[in-house]
Amino acid sequence: MSNANHHNPPQSPVIPGVANADLAATILRVALGILFIAHGWLKLVIFTPAGTAAFFESLGFPGALAYLVMAAELAGGVALILGVWTRWVSLALVPVLLGSIYAPHGAAGFFFSNEGGGWEYPAFWAITLVVQALLGDGAYALKRSRI
Repeated sequence: MSNANHHNPPQSPVIPGVANADLAATILRVALGILFIAHGWLKLVIFTPAGTAAFFESLGFPGALAYLVMAAELAGGVALILGVWTRWVSLALVPVLLGSIYAPHGAAGFFFSNEGGGWEYPAFWAITLVVQALLGDGAYALKRSRI
């Protein structure tokens, strides 16, 4: 028996001309972007900037940080969807999630279903951002890097 029998045949791409890994990176990139826009929009429109700043202050953070987080979530989300500086944007958004683990989610325990939402979801989200940074832009990026 030859070694060739022990290997799986190469898979054809789901979309001709686009490697499955590039497609997977694109799906992850766009999903992350949509989630960040949704969270930024929630803070901007529902909670309002002043309300979000007051909430940040109640956690012991400067109120001005709320405006930076909203801007990062909205601009970062758009950049991810478009595929602009994907690796850098992904890494730049990790501290936003780590901050949400520190306060308020860390005190609520691990499971996100806990009262106050535990740190499970923001931790997973931070990990997906690191994975995105490692994967890169994927397909259909406006500014695709060649690294």
